[in-house]
Amino acid sequence: MNNNHVRPFRDSIPSLIFFLLLCAGAAAFGGMFGQGEWYQSLTKPALNPPGWVFGPVWTVLYILMALAAWLVWRTGGKEQPKKIAIGLFILQLIANALWSWFFFGLHHLTLALVDILVINALILATIFAFARVNKTASLMMVPYWLWVSFATYLTWAIRALNT
Repeated sequence: MNNNHVRPFRDSIPSLIFFLLLCAGAAAFGGMFGQGEWYQSLTKPALNPPGWVFGPVWTVLYILMALAAWLVWRTGGKEQPKKIAIGLFILQLIANALWSWFFFGLHHLTLALVDILVINALILATIFAFARVNKTASLMMVPYWLWVSFATYLTWAIRALNT
């Protein structure tokens, strides 16, 4: 697909705002279940980063995700691949938001592990779907997938150390 054919920027500002708000909403939902005493009491693996790392990393990742989805949305061409790509993006974002609820809200490490494995698969599917529409957008999702892959290890290790 021709990545150069995009809607004019001024016509796509509302969709940019929409995707930024969508990702901010997922982040806000996840943030409702922040680290508390329960999390502090868990045994963590040696590679667990300090708590202050998560906020800046997730902020950058959510912005990249929103921009990637926006690029896909505004790229011209066939509508069906775009619908599939955006649908996968929304599914992975929902699964992403649910992880915080499962892990920090419900304290259910097994459910959080299953969820993050699903997130990984959905991110990969989204990356490939985005590539069919806009290669730049697909590349913008790679740091997110790498971070979630690391978070998968952390979830697995915390579960293993605490069950």
